[in-house]
Amino acid sequence: MNIVASLTKVSKTYGKDNLIVKALDNISLDIFKGDYLAVMGASGSGKSTAMNILGCLDRPTQGRYILNGSSVENLSDDELADLRNKNLGFVFQQFHLLSDATALENVMLPMIYAGINTIEREKKARQALNEVGLNERINNRPNQLSGGQQQRVAIARAIINKPSLLLADEPTGALDSKTTEDVLDLFDKLHRSGITIVLVTHEDEVASRAKKIARFKDGKIIEIKNQSKI
Repeated sequence: MNIVASLTKVSKTYGKDNLIVKALDNISLDIFKGDYLAVMGASGSGKSTAMNILGCLDRPTQGRYILNGSSVENLSDDELADLRNKNLGFVFQQFHLLSDATALENVMLPMIYAGINTIEREKKARQALNEVGLNERINNRPNQLSGGQQQRVAIARAIINKPSLLLADEPTGALDSKTTEDVLDLFDKLHRSGITIVLVTHEDEVASRAKKIARFKDGKIIEIKNQSKI
């Protein structure tokens, strides 16, 4: 199987001298093409730090991170930003939409950075919004959309450049239970279409949708297990 992302003996420390905090302690993790991995752990377990490193938002203090065959830790900030835009999609608990832009304009944003022309941008954005069930809401601004609809716009934006890896950090944390189900159904659909997903959550119900669970504690991975879906 193809490995999309690989962390090898990765540690991350913050601070210096007597005030060093070890957020990650020598972890190794392989994410394969087609994986749907839930990352779980208490606050301070290291799961968010691992997510930030996988997302090229932070760098390991020690160890190696290889994303799509490229070694990440020695890249410049500009090279990292380019790698992020071409290879990664992000979905957060807070939707991070531009308030004065329409759903269509929000989804087109990553393609502007990628240098895709206007006609192609609009065509792809419409397709992505259709894929998440919002083709009738393309001209609405965020304040005209429900929380679940805003998260769908954020998901459409995340998949627009066909990322190798979709990273979702507590994506249902701000949603009610019904809307959570709808968004998780959408993640299931995206996974079936071939997208590789890593999802951070503290909710067992959310994690139960994934194919694998990695549990973090005190900066270490204490368990990785496969789970069969009913």
